[in-house]
Amino acid sequence: MNPLSLPKIFLLRKKSEYDNVYLRGKRVHGENFSLILLPNNLEHNRLGISIHGQLKGAVKRNRIKRIIREFFRLDRRFLQEKSSRSCELPSMDIIITVRKGFNLEKVADVTAAINSLLDRSRLSFL
Repeated sequence: MNPLSLPKIFLLRKKSEYDNVYLRGKRVHGENFSLILLPNNLEHNRLGISIHGQLKGAVKRNRIKRIIREFFRLDRRFLQEKSSRSCELPSMDIIITVRKGFNLEKVADVTAAINSLLDRSRLSFL
């Protein structure tokens, strides 16, 4: 498997998977987006993307999804890298929810926003 590909096993795909994360996951809120995190029993993180319907324009919504998938493809273990070595985080199911007003246009912008959010939250709740 190509290390830079994003196979479907790294994505949340079923409604039941999303519902489980929404119901039992912990939320971290940022500016116009949130992360919902739930430990899984797998050896890798999985990504789900949820975009609010008020964000008008399918082209814009699809571009946001592509940018977020690209961020995740390049750095699948971003949560584990942000944790301290003394308390390694388990693999997670991650849903990134995007609300109206989200205007990050590049992968680097998304990376910076998520890293800033994780630095503020310190992931102490997991």
